[in-house]
Amino acid sequence: MELNLPMAQAMIIKVLETAAREFDRPICVSVCDSAGLLMAFNRVEGGHARSVDISQAKAYTAARMGVDTDAFLARLQNENLSISYFCDPKMTALPGGIVLKDPAGKVLGGIGVSGLKAEEDAVVARAAAELLQA
Repeated sequence: MELNLPMAQAMIIKVLETAAREFDRPICVSVCDSAGLLMAFNRVEGGHARSVDISQAKAYTAARMGVDTDAFLARLQNENLSISYFCDPKMTALPGGIVLKDPAGKVLGGIGVSGLKAEEDAVVARAAAELLQA
């Protein structure tokens, strides 16, 4: 299974619906392929300009590292590492980036949400990532 545009668009729709229903605040959402390249993006009217780059960085990091960004943050803290050690200025450890895997565990990409509290971003992104397990 490979991530394709219709799948990425379906995840974005799921994120937008979930965020509107649960939090009623504007967000940005990005989906990247396994290389971290942007496949799909949406900014809800009123979404902060800074959330554009943050959502893309979250999706990119999840895809490139193969873990959710909250797990990446925990690793940095547990191992007392600086994110700069990874030599990639596009990465972030802000929660809200979720790795996308197929049912067999293969990394397909990442999804990133920004505009809510970091924990809320992660909840919304996880709801969309679950579409790949169906």
